[in-house]
Amino acid sequence: MPTIATITVNTDTMIMDTTITDPAVFNDLRCKDCLLRSYHALFRKFNISEKARNEFLNAFDEIAKTQHFGSTPEMQQKLNGVFRTLTGIADAFEAEKSESNRVAEMLYKIWQPRVTAAPEPFRMALRLAIAGNIMDYGAADSFDIHKTIESVMNASFAIDHSAQLNQALRNAASVLYLGDNAGEIVFDRLLVETMAHPNVTFAVRGGPALNDATMKEAEETGLHRLAKVMNSGFDAPSTILKKSSREFLEAFRSADLIISKGQGNLEGLIDENDPRIYFLLMVKCEVMAEKLKVKKGSCIVYNQGND
Repeated sequence: MPTIATITVNTDTMIMDTTITDPAVFNDLRCKDCLLRSYHALFRKFNISEKARNEFLNAFDEIAKTQHFGSTPEMQQKLNGVFRTLTGIADAFEAEKSESNRVAEMLYKIWQPRVTAAPEPFRMALRLAIAGNIMDYGAADSFDIHKTIESVMNASFAIDHSAQLNQALRNAASVLYLGDNAGEIVFDRLLVETMAHPNVTFAVRGGPALNDATMKEAEETGLHRLAKVMNSGFDAPSTILKKSSREFLEAFRSADLIISKGQGNLEGLIDENDPRIYFLLMVKCEVMAEKLKVKKGSCIVYNQGND
């Protein structure tokens, strides 16, 4: 199983121009190459037969040609279905998700009292939540969460609308928090605790999608004790409104404030141009870095209403 201890993301970035142009064109060849690399890693991890590999790669080529998926996460969802059918592996990252939750729970015990005692608890909890976004096996085979936390705690955010988010929280009657990765959701839980908002709904994926959190991981980490937990009704590593369940869409449309964690959710929602959404993430690839006009590895708290 991949280890959680080798890659450190450099988050000490400069403030840059944050104007975003052409935000939703994600059919970049680099995205397809990245997807292909991730599936080759799964072939090796599970020792997939040559026959199944070839069948998958043929399907990959066909799906890539159609351009019907509209976004990289939607293409990932289709490919995940093909991979499950050919291999019989329902959740390719089940072990990694469990391990990520275990590691994050240990870190929670260290950081929770520090957040409580901090001069600005919200600021510290927010930075920890963004640091937790490194726990992403879709972006890297391994990572160093300890060094990432150290970096993020002292980083200058490339886009920083955190003060506006704090104010929006005070004014919002309801909050929808869109989760991302397993492990990371433990840090999200700490942020939800620190927010101390009386009406928070926490959304996870509708089924296995990379190492993203599902209802299983949310319940393992006790999120249901702090917020109403629901799934989006769709098993892409993103929030895709046109594919989401009616229940989720009702929660989305009625929320006064939406906190969107991770690059996958940003890819699915950035073109909505919704001023209620605050994107919290670490920018993990050159494609998204170029679109956001920041450096790869940047931390951002971004709200389109504050451009």
